[in-house]
Amino acid sequence: MGKMSNRSVFGILGVTALGLALFVGPVRADVISDWNAKAQAIQVEKQVPPSIAAREMAILHVAIFEAVNAIDRRYAAFQLNLPAESNFSKEAAAAAAGYAVLIAFYPEQQSKLGAALGSSLAGITEGEPKAKGIDLGKKAAAGILALCANDGATTLETYRPYTIAGIYVPTVVPAFSTVGAIRPWVMTAGSQFRPSPPPALTSSTWTKDVNEIRELGSRTSTVRTAEQTNIGRFWFFVGPQTWSPILRQVVANKDMELVDCARLFALAAMAGHDALIAVFDAKYTYNFWRPITAIRNADLSKNDATPREASWLPLGDTPMHPEYPCAHCITSAAVGTIIQKVVGNDVAEITLTSPTAPGVTRKWTRIQDYMDEVSQARIYAGFHYRFSTEAGADMGRKIAELALATKLLGANGPRTKDLRD
Repeated sequence: MGKMSNRSVFGILGVTALGLALFVGPVRADVISDWNAKAQAIQVEKQVPPSIAAREMAILHVAIFEAVNAIDRRYAAFQLNLPAESNFSKEAAAAAAGYAVLIAFYPEQQSKLGAALGSSLAGITEGEPKAKGIDLGKKAAAGILALCANDGATTLETYRPYTIAGIYVPTVVPAFSTVGAIRPWVMTAGSQFRPSPPPALTSSTWTKDVNEIRELGSRTSTVRTAEQTNIGRFWFFVGPQTWSPILRQVVANKDMELVDCARLFALAAMAGHDALIAVFDAKYTYNFWRPITAIRNADLSKNDATPREASWLPLGDTPMHPEYPCAHCITSAAVGTIIQKVVGNDVAEITLTSPTAPGVTRKWTRIQDYMDEVSQARIYAGFHYRFSTEAGADMGRKIAELALATKLLGANGPRTKDLRD
């Protein structure tokens, strides 16, 4: 994928690593959460695009899981069959795996990551268990990095703008057009959960939903409340930087064991990355128009109930890729469903702040409320029709359920209730 600088795509990433501390929230710094936070800080500093950030997080957390689970053997491995003994240090294995993955992606961070590794290992007693744990973590990282080396993530984009000879069209190339072809972690292919096509432009669903967003999502809306405007702006930021802090808070509040924590992060990261693969497969299959295009060209739909509004603008800058389905909705539903099934829907209060809504803090005690808010926010923002948010959320749930039913299983099959007791 070519590097994009368009504000509508990466404006949400324009926050410094120092600013990251403003929205991480007060969570316990266990070794897995700690390396998750380190990865997130680097990605924010480097303004890594959401799809790339999600892939890196999946590689990071699957590698950590493979390392610590090889010692504990509580769950089925993702793919690696790593020899280990029960006295190996799981903390050392997790830290070494996290370091090895991140240094592979960011070799220029050698000094900072080396210091972080030293800090992670400092409290572990010297001896063979620590040394063996470090070696195991290195092997896990190498194995997962090798597994993903040819997954299609580096395929160059070849999007062809629609035009006729000699006619100008906007020259910014849409983002993430190749993501749908990346090899998934859980799905068989990016198309596995591809939804039905969007509704016909003469249908009642289209009429209702486009007129809803015309009113609620307009930059000059007179019906959207101040609270709804804050929510819309809050969720302009996307990708792992939105769900990683939630995972860290859940883990800290549940005081999870190391291996269970590694599994939760790995499942969520795999589902989150697969969600992006699935949604971009669908987006570029259907190539459906965004509200700003549809409303300004409503006369083309031959639907008298959806009048053209020549100067309509959404609350925020429309993301640079096709509309259907909603990407933010699918990722929040995928990660949220993993959390719901593993630790439960009711959680201790989770808080989050956003670089795109300074001074606003969102709080939830139910994971479902978090997921629902993300979907509603895309309507307030003027980015997505309601049917698109519903399709995205449904896809995310299906991906999460598949991950839980088929990956990192316990000795007696899917393990989704025991951690909730």
